[in-house]
Amino acid sequence: MDTLAAQTTPPPLTTARLPRIWKFWGTTLWGLFIFGAMFAGQLAVVAWFVLRQEGDLDLASTIRAVSGGLTISLSVIMGLPAVAAACWIAIRPTRMPFADYLALRWTSWKNVGLGAISLVVLVGSWDLLSRALGREITPGFMGDVLKSAQNEGALWLLVIAFCVAAPISEELFARGFLFRGWSESFLRPAGAILLSSIAWTSLHLQYDWFFFCEVFSIGLLFGYLRYRTGSTWLTIVLHGLNNLAATLQTIWLTS
Repeated sequence: MDTLAAQTTPPPLTTARLPRIWKFWGTTLWGLFIFGAMFAGQLAVVAWFVLRQEGDLDLASTIRAVSGGLTISLSVIMGLPAVAAACWIAIRPTRMPFADYLALRWTSWKNVGLGAISLVVLVGSWDLLSRALGREITPGFMGDVLKSAQNEGALWLLVIAFCVAAPISEELFARGFLFRGWSESFLRPAGAILLSSIAWTSLHLQYDWFFFCEVFSIGLLFGYLRYRTGSTWLTIVLHGLNNLAATLQTIWLTS
């Protein structure tokens, strides 16, 4: 009987078989891979629109194709599956479930309400400062893209891109993957919030310095909420609501 028990007892888990989390350098290198996948997914759409143009390619026609509302909408949407696939590849060696690693868990409605109020106060403060400085409330980039999308009959697609695809892909990248690994490295949560906010802000180079600073402050808020609630779904929802409000505001101001 002792021999039988010894044969049927499962071997203890070794350290090599336990789930792990990428630390600073692993998260940084895999983060570059995920960013590259996002860029490649978006660039593929842009390249398709440029190459399908009739006639000779010149700088003016290329710029029109790249900056069109339909092109931007589809490129942002294509960035989502690219990011999701790259995150899956990066997480697979850790032996952790995809949703657990990226903290894709829901939180309480109280946290949603507090997060929404905090976001409204923050963005409202930036709007007041923008008015005080005599600046436009919305960036010119948003107005130009919306007008182009309206002319091309792709406004609905732009709303999906800005309010659904972009929040999910960017939050999976910044508050999901980057924050998870960096927060458990020597950076600790505070350093991870700061560095992931910088990485996220770098995705918005189309804006000038003022809106660049606003995006960075929103990133700090999202990072803090991710840390306090342990939920990336919360930041995805708040990110989507923020982009929806900005889109509706731009439509109203440019109508």
